[in-house]
Amino acid sequence: MRSHLLNDTNAEHYRRSVTEGVERVAAKLAATDRPFTGVTVDALAPRIDRIDLDRPLGDTTAVLDELEEVYLRDAVYFHHPRYLAHLNCPVVIPAVLGEAVLSAVNSSLDTWDQSAGGTLIERRLIDWTCARAGLGPAADGVFTSGGSQSNLQALLLAREEAKSDSLARLRVFVSEAGHFSVQKSAKLLGLAPDAVVAVPVDHDKRMQTVALAHELERCRKDGLVPMAVVATAGTTDFGSIDPLPEIAELCAQFGAWMHVDAAYGCGLLASVKYRDRADGIERADSVTVDYHKSFFQPVSSSAVLVRDASTLRHATYHAEYLNPRRMVRERIPNQVDKSLQTTRRFDALKLWMTLRTMGADGIGALFDEVCDLAADGWRLLAADPRFDVVVRPSLSTLVFRYVPAAVTDPAETDRANLYARKALFASGDAVVAGTKVGTRHYLKFTLLNPETTTDDIAAVLDLIAGHAEQYLGESLDRAC
Repeated sequence: MRSHLLNDTNAEHYRRSVTEGVERVAAKLAATDRPFTGVTVDALAPRIDRIDLDRPLGDTTAVLDELEEVYLRDAVYFHHPRYLAHLNCPVVIPAVLGEAVLSAVNSSLDTWDQSAGGTLIERRLIDWTCARAGLGPAADGVFTSGGSQSNLQALLLAREEAKSDSLARLRVFVSEAGHFSVQKSAKLLGLAPDAVVAVPVDHDKRMQTVALAHELERCRKDGLVPMAVVATAGTTDFGSIDPLPEIAELCAQFGAWMHVDAAYGCGLLASVKYRDRADGIERADSVTVDYHKSFFQPVSSSAVLVRDASTLRHATYHAEYLNPRRMVRERIPNQVDKSLQTTRRFDALKLWMTLRTMGADGIGALFDEVCDLAADGWRLLAADPRFDVVVRPSLSTLVFRYVPAAVTDPAETDRANLYARKALFASGDAVVAGTKVGTRHYLKFTLLNPETTTDDIAAVLDLIAGHAEQYLGESLDRAC
C-alpha cells in the first residue's frame, strides 16, 4: 500500500495516474454537447449505493472507469454555454493548473512552517485585492472557503468592534435581497432572533437608503446598537448593487460597521468597463470577495478583506504547538492568526497562476463580456411578449417568467414556470435557476460564461416557452 503514497520513489506513477485522469476529463469536456444528462436521483443513487467501499479496485484506471459511470457521465458541466443557473463560473486553465500543483504539494496555510512561500503569495494577493478595492494602507484579510464564511468572519469582527455589553441589543441591517448567510451568521454569533433587520428594496432591487436611515434612527431611539450594515454588491437573485456611497454615509453617521458582500460583484474590481459600479466599496470596514464566482476560479477561492488590519485580532488565538505568541514578536507570518480555519488549502495559488498568466485586465475583460451579454439578454426579454423581465441587470443576472397570453390566473402561470424549469433540467438541454419575486415564481439566468451567446439565450427561452405551453395544454386537457 505504500506504493500509493506520493513521494520521491513513485513520481512516475503519479505522473501517469494524473495524466490519465486529465485525459479522461479532457475527453469528456470535448464531447459534452449539453450541460446535463437529465439523470434522476432514483436512477443514479442505486449505482453508487451498490459500490462496496470495503472492496477496493486496486488501480486508478479501474477507479476512473467506475468514476465515469457514477460521476463524470452525469455531472453538471458549468463550462457548457447553456448552463445558466447558479453563480457557477467556467474556470480558466491557469487556475486548474494551480489546483493540480497545490493538491500535490498539499501545503497548509495556517503556519509559516507548513507553507513558507505559500503564506507570502496569499498575503501578496490579499494586498493586491485590497488595493483594487481602495481600502487603504492599513487593510488586510485572509482567504476563506467561500462567501458565507467571509460574511461570518466580517460580522464576528463587527460584533466585537461594537463593544456592547449585551448581544441582545445588537442589530444588523441588510436588504431584503441580501444573502441568507447574514441571518445564519447572526444565529451562529449568538445574536437575538430579531437581530437582523431586513431593509426594503426599490424597483431595481437595491437597498432603499431612506428606509435604512429610518431603521437606524429607530434602532438608536429604542436604545439598541447598530452593529453592522451589510450592503450587497451583486445580490444572488438579481445581481443588484446597493447604493454604496449613501450607505457609507449612514454608517458613518450612526457608527455602524459597513460590510460589503461583493461575493458576486467582486469581478468589478478587475473590470475594464464597469469598475465605477462598485464605487463606494472603498469606504467599507470589511468586504467579501468570491474569486470562484467572477474571477473564473475553481471552488473554493474566496477572501474577507478589512480596512483596519488590527480588527483581525478578534479571530486570533495562540496555541503553543502551532502559533505561540513569541512568533508575533519574531515577525513570523502565521495566517492562522487571522483565520477562522486552522488547516487551510493554498487556494490562493489558483488566483496567483491566473494573474501571472492572464493579468487582471484579462479576467476583467471576461467579466465585462458576461455583463454585456446580460444587457443583450435583457433587451431580448423586454422585446418578447411571452416573458416578463424584472429588472435591468447591473451585473449578469436576468430574472423573468413566462407569461401566457391566454392565462389570467397567476397561480397557474407559477405552475407553468415551475414545470418548465423542471422539464428543461430533466431534458439536460439547459439548466436554469428559479426564485420568487414577492409571492410569484420566476426563472433566472445567471450568465457567467463568456462562451454563451444571445443565440443560446434565445434558444433556451424558446425551450422554456415550449415546456410551459405543453404544461398548460395538458392542464387544459385535464380540466376538460
